[in-house]
Amino acid sequence: METILITGAGGYVGSNAAAYFVRQGFHVLGTARARVAERLKESGAEILSVDLDDAGATEALFARKIDYVVHIAARVSEVGKDAWFRSANYEVVQRLATLSLRRGVQRFVYLSTADVYGLHDFHGETEDGLAFDLRARNPYPKYKIRSEQWLLDNLPPERFSCVRPCVVFGNGDTSITPRTVAYLKNSPCVFHFGRWRGRNRWPLAHVENVCRALHAAMLLPEAGGKGVTVLDSRRTTLSEYYRELAAEFLPGRRLRECCVPMAVIRPVAALSTFLSRTRPLFDPTLYALDTVAHNLDFSNRRMRDWFAALGLREHVATTFR
Repeated sequence: METILITGAGGYVGSNAAAYFVRQGFHVLGTARARVAERLKESGAEILSVDLDDAGATEALFARKIDYVVHIAARVSEVGKDAWFRSANYEVVQRLATLSLRRGVQRFVYLSTADVYGLHDFHGETEDGLAFDLRARNPYPKYKIRSEQWLLDNLPPERFSCVRPCVVFGNGDTSITPRTVAYLKNSPCVFHFGRWRGRNRWPLAHVENVCRALHAAMLLPEAGGKGVTVLDSRRTTLSEYYRELAAEFLPGRRLRECCVPMAVIRPVAALSTFLSRTRPLFDPTLYALDTVAHNLDFSNRRMRDWFAALGLREHVATTFR
């Protein structure tokens, strides 16, 4: 039985990935810190309490034979100090990838983000037609980009692959879904910002499709040195997303929608960003504003091709839960 080391297995995506790979017949070692999702406890994975900022503890993980590393652990936020993101989302990647190369790990799979492409309007571009947004100032995409560049410069292409999910949801989401439901519950109106008026694509990626993309990135020869965008095939506009969430979580609630010019809301978003420290104090932050105000409409052709090559099918969601 081959062994996979999954970092960040105590969190939302990581615990789903641990459970997924156990079902696929792998022996899973899942690193976690203080918080451990119930899903991970029930998955059958071996749970390791490790602080990845501790170089010695990280190196000790490789005392046993590890066939694959799936690196999911990261600081995920739109606000926070640059140094926090550099440490968690860049220096840890370098350390783990270097150890993986030295210890004969077959492939290092890095969970990145579709935010590496930037926040502007897209119209179905493929990975070959997309470039990194090297001007990114927000530390979250900035250090995801630097990590991907470092892997490209320092690892043979057959030894790594990158998975770039869009907005992840489903199966116990603890992030975007509850945050949006709280917004819908407490706001008298659903606000859209800028010219799209809610008709822009909201790029949903079910967590099961993220797991399947990690699987394909880990095993397929053609995935070596490549990145893949994870995006559900169904095109959902931002307005449809709000309405479908309300129908599922707030049945009977009538949503009113209105559009606000960017010039009006941007100062509010700037204030939110300035006042926020470890998590957004109120919505929207500048980063969240740019996210919801653009048409994030990528191609998922590579994802579908990789699924087909591994004999997988795209998961089609029927619920946000």
